[in-house]
Amino acid sequence: MNQSITKTITINGLRPGMVVIEIIEQSGAVKVTSSGRVTSQSMVDSLKAKGVKKLRVSVPVDPPESEPAAAPHTHKHDKTSFNTEIITAEKLHRQGKTLQSELLEAVGNGLSFDEQIPREFSQKLVASINRNPDALLCLTKIKEKDDYLLEHSLNVAIILAHFARYLGMNDEEVVALAHAGFLHDLGKIQVADEILHKRGKLTDAEMDEMKNHVKYGIDVLEEANMDGHLIRIVSEHHERLDGLGYPHGKTAAEISQHGRMLAIADMYDALTADRCYKPGMTSQKAIKILLSEAPEKLDKNLLENFVKCMGIFPVGSLVKLSNKKLAMVVKQNASLAKPVVKVFYSLGGGHFLEPKDIDLSQDDRVSIESAALASDYDIDFNAFFQRSVTV
Repeated sequence: MNQSITKTITINGLRPGMVVIEIIEQSGAVKVTSSGRVTSQSMVDSLKAKGVKKLRVSVPVDPPESEPAAAPHTHKHDKTSFNTEIITAEKLHRQGKTLQSELLEAVGNGLSFDEQIPREFSQKLVASINRNPDALLCLTKIKEKDDYLLEHSLNVAIILAHFARYLGMNDEEVVALAHAGFLHDLGKIQVADEILHKRGKLTDAEMDEMKNHVKYGIDVLEEANMDGHLIRIVSEHHERLDGLGYPHGKTAAEISQHGRMLAIADMYDALTADRCYKPGMTSQKAIKILLSEAPEKLDKNLLENFVKCMGIFPVGSLVKLSNKKLAMVVKQNASLAKPVVKVFYSLGGGHFLEPKDIDLSQDDRVSIESAALASDYDIDFNAFFQRSVTV
């Protein structure tokens, strides 16, 4: 049972996870009277902006969960349990799809948009990843084939922020990369649907037009007066180290580290995504393809770190266990082949099970037999996930 203590603090001591009981002192024209749980740093910042100075809060006193060894120079952040963070993460993921839809609609209609909105959303994504990255990473695996354009950039933003955090980058860099990932494919809305969604192989002319999506996106970001570094990152997501990428055919020396990272995250999510014309592949198969592109096209050192960051069986991916059950990976362990999994389906019985977490590093009776795809077993895993995990 969770325990907590009540105390009076200044606004500078307020942290996500605390419950505001009462505002004791505030200045400014807008009076804050509501109470409730603080779920993000942005809520803290909002209360500061409204002049809140002193407040009474309920603070949980449960011992913090142990966390894996951090990458060098990683900034520490308050941790939240998966079951708590998944609720916030699921709402963020839905908000992200809605925002992506609104941005694409604006770009498609030649309208401008408030560049601050996607940046603030990117900050919220990073705040969730700082609290518990596994929640949003799980959601990158819940994909709808008809929503690829909406989900892809959102998922790339999440993966990229997690990767940057793993590498020990500061919060400013992590947010910048999430922001770039979220906006990197806006130009695709200006490519004709018959090319964008074509089931067969594109002609040379169609491929040239598809490649133009990068230029279209850069034009949109420049018209919105976006940050120059962000525009550079976006412009490089299809450049390759051998100079055979596009749109500028940049060579290795000309491609930034952030651009190289976006290229890896973009390709990884594209390979694992379900499309209207093909199912996504397993993360393991996608990683093999990525590794085959290094060091000629993709940065070998970054790619090796990306594999360590995501794990052999990435969070959110499905696995077949030795006891003939299906499970979803929910947390990495020091032993990458033995993560924590959530068992949910019996292959022998052909039915869903009451979800149960198993730490494979602590249980020698069961192991991962192989990676799995829900489509291989005709399972509507998305619906199950929404029903059992995010509520």
